[in-house]
Amino acid sequence: MQQPLVTIAYVPREVFSQTRESLQAVLSDTAEPFDLVCVDGASPPELQTWLEGMAMDHEFTLLRSDRYLTPNQARNIALEYVKTPYVAFVDNDVLPSKGWLKALLDCAEETGAWAVGPLYCEHLPLESKIHMAGGLCRFHTDNRGGRWYEEKHHLQHQPLAGNEDKLHRQETELIEFHTVLVSMAAFEQLGPLDECLLNHSEHADFSLSIRKAGGTVYLEPASRITYVPPRRLSDEDRPFFELRWSEAWSRSSMDHFIEKWKLAPRHKSLRVGRWWLRHHRRYGSRVLAKVRKVFGPRFTHYAQQIGFAQVEALWNRRKFPPSRFGRVGTPEVEPVYRPVPSTDQVA
Repeated sequence: MQQPLVTIAYVPREVFSQTRESLQAVLSDTAEPFDLVCVDGASPPELQTWLEGMAMDHEFTLLRSDRYLTPNQARNIALEYVKTPYVAFVDNDVLPSKGWLKALLDCAEETGAWAVGPLYCEHLPLESKIHMAGGLCRFHTDNRGGRWYEEKHHLQHQPLAGNEDKLHRQETELIEFHTVLVSMAAFEQLGPLDECLLNHSEHADFSLSIRKAGGTVYLEPASRITYVPPRRLSDEDRPFFELRWSEAWSRSSMDHFIEKWKLAPRHKSLRVGRWWLRHHRRYGSRVLAKVRKVFGPRFTHYAQQIGFAQVEALWNRRKFPPSRFGRVGTPEVEPVYRPVPSTDQVA
């Protein structure tokens, strides 16, 4: 039996309801040999039972924490079980296209890249709209000597049709963690992922750290995945989603990123990140959903501008006070199922 070069580290992102379709797609649309480590961060009971059955049926490692995990916590937990030369981080709301893993491995082997990202698409139908095709991830200094961060996603939200000729394998400054292949040699140089980044800037921090250490990051558009967020939040998704994008986690992450990379704390460039975090969290608002249904998207946008956004942020800070939720402790993780090595592997 051919020994796998890669371990897929399958981790929760922001919801649980996409997990079944996503994991089944990973298992069915990945032809190359691989190990799989699935990290379950306090999924609902029905999904917990389903994952246990899948782990036994498909012989992969399943790890569980009974509390919600930050993305980098989940990834670092999985890393402890990786024995292959590469790890492929895959979020639980991703649908990969056939050939996705081979293309990433080929790129890494042929270029020596420390990290390789696919063409990231978004929403259904599959491979219809580009989420990002690599991007910029760099620092500048303004006229007053303040250091600020620039991030730009190439071809963001553009239709794939008509842009195919712009897509080719190339070195890039930025990948995202929706799906990314990483050489384990990178972690020998960098150490584990930064768990002080609770919900934001993990992708930027990792890309910057690789390049600072002399490694390279590549885009390989022959590999394609589609990030598929839910159309609406289920009751079981809501508690995790609201904490995942909470004011407490967002502020703590941004403060750490600013301190780590010596950024000017009040630079106007940071407003974009703060706006995105709050805007994305309001995606799950029941109130806004009702307003949008009755009055339409234009009025809803106006309502946010004149005060709803500020009220929602205050409500979130009361529900998740930074004094309590601004830091996360070390989670307790239980190996729920681990496959028994075959005699070929033992030999």
